[in-house]
Amino acid sequence: MELDEEMENEICRVWDMSMDEDVALFLQEFNAPDIFMGVLAKSKCPRLREICVGILGNMACFQEICVSISSDKNLGQVLLHCLYDSDPPTLLETSRLLLTCLSQAEVASVWVERIREHPAIYDSICFIMSSSTNVDLLVKVGEVVDKLFDLDEKLMLEWVRNGATQPLDQPQEESEEQPVFRLVPCILEAAKQVRSENPEWLDVYMHILQLLTTVDDGIQAIVHCPDTGKDIWNLLFDLVCHEFCQSDDPPIILQEQKTVLASAFSVLSAIYASQTEQEYLKIEKVDLPLIDSLIRVLQNMEQCQKKPENSTESNTEETKKTDLTQDDFHLKILKDILCEFLSNIFQALTKETVAQGVKEGQLSKQKCSSAFQNLLPFYSPVVEDFIKILHEVDKALADDLEKSFPSLKVQT
Repeated sequence: MELDEEMENEICRVWDMSMDEDVALFLQEFNAPDIFMGVLAKSKCPRLREICVGILGNMACFQEICVSISSDKNLGQVLLHCLYDSDPPTLLETSRLLLTCLSQAEVASVWVERIREHPAIYDSICFIMSSSTNVDLLVKVGEVVDKLFDLDEKLMLEWVRNGATQPLDQPQEESEEQPVFRLVPCILEAAKQVRSENPEWLDVYMHILQLLTTVDDGIQAIVHCPDTGKDIWNLLFDLVCHEFCQSDDPPIILQEQKTVLASAFSVLSAIYASQTEQEYLKIEKVDLPLIDSLIRVLQNMEQCQKKPENSTESNTEETKKTDLTQDDFHLKILKDILCEFLSNIFQALTKETVAQGVKEGQLSKQKCSSAFQNLLPFYSPVVEDFIKILHEVDKALADDLEKSFPSLKVQT
């Protein structure tokens, strides 16, 4: 169970050196993967197992070796079996190795199929997400799940449906049997744990939830799971309204938070659009705080996209294309999500809510103008209906907005 200190130091030196491609190729030439497979199959020393998987993880960073490791069916079985380990460092290195292989297009499908053939991996990953307090492990396991779902929608659906046919209230005599894991509650637990240490690491779990909302079964699993739908809504609502992109943050913060915000708002929008009858959307006053948050992010986006007056425009088409495919591309995705969500909320606003928003400042002239600038012309009918309600609440404000946006006046 214990590793001799001198031996550990020597093996750790090999681990460090295996990040070099020449060293990795040398190890492969001398059948190091086979040796490590034998160690993993027989050894019960957690530190030795961790180091062996770690060296293989470094070696797999190089395509030729990754293909070789992935094509070895026996080694693949042994490595997947490491996901059942109880040692967090070994689980972390195993997850890192899996993510490396799943990120190689040439072998990704091999690993997806192997994982599909081992249903117990689902239970192991759910157990880690629902019970681990090791945030590094949770983030890495989350990245593996995110990559799996991104690669294979069929596998995602299988995992969403796992446990769904089991009765919620099992008889007492069955309570000592293996617990039935439901994917969404496990994702929620992991997200809560990650948030407690660093909310900025939540990106991967927000994206997993966003992927789930792309299929009907995924949305239903989020919304209809007892308490989980409400808990997910509350978590995301709190993040977008009180954590990310706040009024006292510099607008540039949006560049760091754009992907996590896109995922969070996308999931909130999906829940809002699919289940507006849910009690947690009715009891709590969600519309105005969300409008405030959505408009704040849109305003920050406008600031981020403004070029300094003394900046020189790029003369090359290549540079312009590169710029567009990076930050601008992600900001455009975020803007599309924000505008769709904002339009859905505007459509649900009552006269009483609009009156409250005008009184409390969430629907001030400045904020309404920012909203209209982004919603028009694609959501013209929504804006026009809102203006009609605003005429009944505050005619002067409605008239001011119509002057600023002449195209609306004809319609009212």
